[in-house]
Amino acid sequence: MSTSVITGFHAVEERIRSTEEPSKLTVLYANPGPRVKKIVQAAQEKGIACTLVKAAELDAAVAELSPALQDHRGLVLQVEAASSGVAPADFDAFVAEHTGPLPEGKKTSVVVVLDSVTDPHNVGAIIRSCDQFGADLVVVPERRGARGDSEVIGRSSAGASAWVPVATVTNLVRAVEQLKGAGYWVYGADMGGTSAPESKLTGKLVLVMGSEGTGISRLLESSCDGILSIPTCGKLDSLNVSVAAGVLLYEIRRQNLS
Repeated sequence: MSTSVITGFHAVEERIRSTEEPSKLTVLYANPGPRVKKIVQAAQEKGIACTLVKAAELDAAVAELSPALQDHRGLVLQVEAASSGVAPADFDAFVAEHTGPLPEGKKTSVVVVLDSVTDPHNVGAIIRSCDQFGADLVVVPERRGARGDSEVIGRSSAGASAWVPVATVTNLVRAVEQLKGAGYWVYGADMGGTSAPESKLTGKLVLVMGSEGTGISRLLESSCDGILSIPTCGKLDSLNVSVAAGVLLYEIRRQNLS
């Protein structure tokens, strides 16, 4: 069976912590320093095979990765191809479990929908914000997305992709309509909308983020209950999509903590 390779200490650590299939993971390491030794110990405690190799073998293992991912720093994690670096989720099962009122004591449920966000670095950064600010699910399209670049997403998310469920759907508009049927209010992020701090962002929410080039597609925008904007004062006309998602997720979190 073919394998994928994960590099980056954070991404490797979180993949090890989250795995329920240790037999499908293998740690290769060379010239172990304190950080590498710590990761190897954690892997061994989970029952993951760890092998001391020469640095040249690690170089060969990452040779087909993009230049940004080839800096292995003395350790790589090999994962059988059937086991993804992104936490998978069944979208229909999520909708079924989250239909109706929120459980007692839970103030909000947040789903982030990514429309044509094709840069895996942006997807990874958004997933990291989802982890930090408590989003329940990320939804990406089967096409026009970065879902296949799990190694880049995993490293860009600093390992958060091992924890935040990601559902892949064939039709985003249909998926959003299903969420609305389950009681979610849907907000798109774009300029010219209602200022996020002045909006009531509590309860069950869907946050739709579009690509930096074209924004949210027309059909998907027509499914939104409202459009949110971030009040800014800079010379540029917009924020990077991952930064914008982080700001909006923070605002949702802030309102639900107050």
